[in-house]
Amino acid sequence: MLSPTSTDVIRATLPVVGAAISDITTLFYRRMFDAHPELERDLFNRGNQKQGEQQKALAGAIAAFAALQLEPDQARVDLILSRIANKHASLGIEPSQYAIVHTHLFAAIVEVLGDAVTPEVAAAWDEVYWLMAETLIAMEAGLYASAGVAAGDVWRDVRVRERRHESADTVSFVLTSVDGAPLPSFAPGQYLSVAVRLPDGARQIRQYSLSSAPSRGDWRISVKLAGEVSNFLYHNVFEEDVLTVSTPFGDLVLQDDDAPLLLVSAGIGCTPMIGMLSHLADTDDSRPISVLHADRSASSHAHRAELTELVERLPFAVMHRWYEDLGTRRPGGGLREGRADLGEVTIAPGTRAYLCGPLPFMLGIREALLAKDVPAENIHYEVFGPDSWSATV
Repeated sequence: MLSPTSTDVIRATLPVVGAAISDITTLFYRRMFDAHPELERDLFNRGNQKQGEQQKALAGAIAAFAALQLEPDQARVDLILSRIANKHASLGIEPSQYAIVHTHLFAAIVEVLGDAVTPEVAAAWDEVYWLMAETLIAMEAGLYASAGVAAGDVWRDVRVRERRHESADTVSFVLTSVDGAPLPSFAPGQYLSVAVRLPDGARQIRQYSLSSAPSRGDWRISVKLAGEVSNFLYHNVFEEDVLTVSTPFGDLVLQDDDAPLLLVSAGIGCTPMIGMLSHLADTDDSRPISVLHADRSASSHAHRAELTELVERLPFAVMHRWYEDLGTRRPGGGLREGRADLGEVTIAPGTRAYLCGPLPFMLGIREALLAKDVPAENIHYEVFGPDSWSATV
């Protein structure tokens, strides 16, 4: 909790800092990468930096966290920081790296705001930063401990046992340990990071959902052509190759209860849902489950046949699909043309909804679910890449 003095200063200065936060975070990254080029080359995703998504996500998280110190809402704080902590853990972030961020972030604040940063203002925002940082460090320590690894020691080599095409632009990789021992279990819906050394020498990292059940002793990920890491994996990785991956993390996980489920995905966002459904089918789950998926066409729908098979294995599961281009197919039997529309979908009372797909798609689904009286706390989501969701809802 912020001190009373800092709370008053943050309340007075948040509008000014909030208005400049995008400029501050953009300058922050430039300063930090100038001082530590290895962070841009080997840790941060260059594509997200180039598109400005990482800067936007950081700006939103800082502004939202500061605002929540003025109007406390622990649930929202937990939502924002839990997602960041899991992403950090999957990258092997260590406590010492927060000092590097502090140095360059506050230099950027001073450069952008100039004389407005009095000693009192600097002290208040310093308190906000370290409150956020120390909370994240504690969360990440808990995640590392739960995974049975030392802080930052999340990386391991795995072998590709199988490569399989799931659609025209998507392949899946089944990963096994290099020594033949079962890989650690995970919670359905979690992801792992994959680190690759690109031709220019950069070590780039991307997260992928685990699309297999946790009971099988191996891991499976699905990779769609998009971005440096995914393109490299698609074109260069085959059976018997070795990949460097992280321990699984992520907080989009099935709750341990019998609430009705709504699994909603678009495009390659189907992968955590495939993992959840595999687990539900393996455990003979008998709750009501609605599976909704939207895609461009049947040919672009990765894991299309597997999704159908999994739904058929669950006694009280139903599936709804929307394809923008049906081709020669006719609507019917849960298949519709166009974009996803929840207007005709029945949502059971007490439903827990899990969403994964492009951010605009998920925000639209969230609004539709809220209109159907699904409580906000029952709507869970996954964003791959920088997360600007939590600062917008």
